[in-house]
Amino acid sequence: MIFIAVRFTVRPERADEWLSLVGPFTEATRAEPGNLFFDWSRSVDDPNRFTLLEAFADEDAGAAHVQSEHFKAGLAAMAGAVAETPEIINVNVPDQHGWGPMAELAPQA
Repeated sequence: MIFIAVRFTVRPERADEWLSLVGPFTEATRAEPGNLFFDWSRSVDDPNRFTLLEAFADEDAGAAHVQSEHFKAGLAAMAGAVAETPEIINVNVPDQHGWGPMAELAPQA
């Protein structure tokens, strides 16, 4: 599994529209056959910071994503709204195929 975390700092005047702006990119990516998840969150400390957690089944799926037309269109749409270059973590996690259960915590009855 290819796991990617990207942190975006958005221009304050564009922050409230960010999720709508990236909506088509998000939907298209989630529809890719090799996409495992593609989830956005907004910082509770900085309303201009968004984090994207995404994963792809393998390197081929990740490469197909980066080469897609919706990836290029998504970058073009985001370029006018980001305040600085996004930060990224990109790792290959062998033998992992998405989310697994957390061993340290479970619901109580």
